[in-house]
Amino acid sequence: MFKKQSFPFIKKVFFIGLSAFLFGTGAISLAPKSSASPGFFEYQWDPEPGYKQLKYYQSSNERNDRATYYFFLRGKERKEDIIKLTLAIPDYFDAKIKTKKLSLCKVKIGGYTERTRCLQNIPSLINVNAKQTSIEIVPEKPIPLNKDNYAVVMKIFNPRKRGMFQFRALSQQADDITVSTYLGTWNIDIQ
Repeated sequence: MFKKQSFPFIKKVFFIGLSAFLFGTGAISLAPKSSASPGFFEYQWDPEPGYKQLKYYQSSNERNDRATYYFFLRGKERKEDIIKLTLAIPDYFDAKIKTKKLSLCKVKIGGYTERTRCLQNIPSLINVNAKQTSIEIVPEKPIPLNKDNYAVVMKIFNPRKRGMFQFRALSQQADDITVSTYLGTWNIDIQ
């Protein structure tokens, strides 16, 4: 009835048709929405030399919505022990940042099957400047150079305006000369 050679052709047509059907009906949108977490692809027209993108998690990226931010400091992104961490915040990020809503913790980075969560809170002295353009964090003990992941956790209401906001991370190592070193940038998106 059918020749042996026609089966591969029928399989190919079937899978192409099934893929087109699923794409056309929007079955791809059945996956859980995670629009708050950053995408895997980022393009910049003219990135600065030495630019480094850092990973983060944002529970909500909607304007005026309550959100929890996890600014990750993964083990491979740290070159030495960190005695002081500074987050430079753009002056047009018009959210109210409160010191009591900030913390530093050892973190378990989540994925599709589990949530991001703090494993251990790191006692720290945290200071937000008056213009809310800088957050300084001095942990009780230096953040060690190891494979553990750490995060700065910030709980805020998102800004009223949409936009892309670049938070830069600067660190000071346990040296005789206290010079801040650029760690990377978190690109926050508010829709």
